[in-house]
Amino acid sequence: MIESEAVAWAEAALGHSFSDRSLILTALTHPSAPGRSYQRLEFLGDRVLGCVMADWLFRRYPGEPEGDLAKRYADLVRTETCAEVARAIAAYRHIRMAASAAQSRVQHLDNVLADVCEALIGALFRDGGLEPARRFIETQWQAMLEAAPEAPRHPKSALQEWAQGRGLPIPHYALVERAGPDHMPTFTVELSVRGLPPLRATGASKQDAERAVAAAFLEQMKAGQQ
Repeated sequence: MIESEAVAWAEAALGHSFSDRSLILTALTHPSAPGRSYQRLEFLGDRVLGCVMADWLFRRYPGEPEGDLAKRYADLVRTETCAEVARAIAAYRHIRMAASAAQSRVQHLDNVLADVCEALIGALFRDGGLEPARRFIETQWQAMLEAAPEAPRHPKSALQEWAQGRGLPIPHYALVERAGPDHMPTFTVELSVRGLPPLRATGASKQDAERAVAAAFLEQMKAGQQ
């Protein structure tokens, strides 16, 4: 019953009728659960998402330089964005996992949701080829693409420009903690800017944590100027 509900949900959410419905169940299986997990499909879906997104941006912004396309691309395929898509389709309700993982509410973590999102894209590609995967991606990412008329600036780049504009050294990022199991690690990074208190943030990867702490620092500076 639970499996049939997951299949019905996935076909409606993804807009595709699957020939091989086992792909859906695999895409929803966390590594903590017995059987084949979503990791291989996530590997595939990550590459499919990247290909579709790069082609979409190339076509949508014909006059934009490579550097701006790269900024848009990085923002649209990052962990937090994929997790946002997974939340929008309520994927967290259907992830299969061990009881201990469910008690820890791992189904709500950005890195888990992002993995499931990419695994579902991988499942679409395996079952129907590129076109159903493209339709899903363009449908789910459309609003985010339209919400950013200008290429986004990476928080680390913006912070470095902020520091240099004030004659300060380049901000320093230090990894202070890596916690959690191998399949669900978290990284805590401390940001140091000369003359200001250090700030920390946590992410599903070192890069995510650095991005988060840079963004938090810039928000603090912006709030202090108001």
